[in-house]
Amino acid sequence: MNPIALTMGDPAGIGGELSLRAWLAKAPCFAVLDDPERLRELARALRLDVPIVEIAELASASTAFPKALPVLPIRLPVPVQPGRPDPANAPAIIASIERATRFAQAGEASGVVTNPISKAALYRAGFAYPGHTEFLAALTGATGRQVMMLASPVLRVVPVTVHASLLASIQMLSTEMIVAVSRTADAAMRDEFGLARPRLAIAGLNPHAGEQGALGDEETTIISPAIAVLRAEGIDVSGPWPPDTMFTEAARARYDVAICMYHDQALIPLKTLDMRHGVNVTLGLPIIRTSPDHGTAFDIAGQGIADPASLLAALRLAADLAARRNPAVSPAPPPGR
Repeated sequence: MNPIALTMGDPAGIGGELSLRAWLAKAPCFAVLDDPERLRELARALRLDVPIVEIAELASASTAFPKALPVLPIRLPVPVQPGRPDPANAPAIIASIERATRFAQAGEASGVVTNPISKAALYRAGFAYPGHTEFLAALTGATGRQVMMLASPVLRVVPVTVHASLLASIQMLSTEMIVAVSRTADAAMRDEFGLARPRLAIAGLNPHAGEQGALGDEETTIISPAIAVLRAEGIDVSGPWPPDTMFTEAARARYDVAICMYHDQALIPLKTLDMRHGVNVTLGLPIIRTSPDHGTAFDIAGQGIADPASLLAALRLAADLAARRNPAVSPAPPPGR
């Protein structure tokens, strides 16, 4: 299998430490697009025995990975201070994402895994996208088709509306949006997660799923019509489910993915149940993209206490998804590690 391209994320956050610890934890083969000298300094500061090797092309990563962490150099223009993001480093952060995406589009990388970025720092530097998901969609020509999924061993969730305020999310919610997102989720569950007939649970918007209109009519006017369309297409879909009970252990056994109406309705239960192993997966792209289900953690950056579990889960899921796209390829780790 081709190496995974791992982006640097915000260098003032925990991404560098996670990259170092992922190599130590014998993750699937990856190369990080980062500043090699800053990673060397970080490894020394944290007393992590991670040799760094600079590579000129991604294909060299497979040979280098058993003995050292392969790094495709992207130099940072200003020194990094842990916990203090600097907009001056934004061009390097963006270049890391762009280059990793090009590798995946060209088939040189089996997928892209993105370390956490600071949206606020990028915005100050003129970044024009709400986040990674929208930027990757633009880079790959998939704008409007991208769908965010959060996945862990205990729950998968897909929000219909994502990076918008709660008020704006409710105002923009439509039958068409629910149908489009659910179609993409159903296709991904079949094609990339290997489920022959995935079960989709559609969340309601209001308390008790509207209580037959007494607590809101969006379930009747927007959500139920979407469910009818999806059922007519042969998709196994149920709902609208009362949001306050659909994430219990018994309820989760009845579906494979929950389609939620807004960001926090999806992410709060997943992060509560299993944030440590949660993975952000972007569906609807022509490339595989996963990411840890957490942010930059500026408050603990540089302290050597960051947990790499979510990044490891993201790397392993990217390898698994790549293997399903190409069944002749094994996601096994490289020899010698």
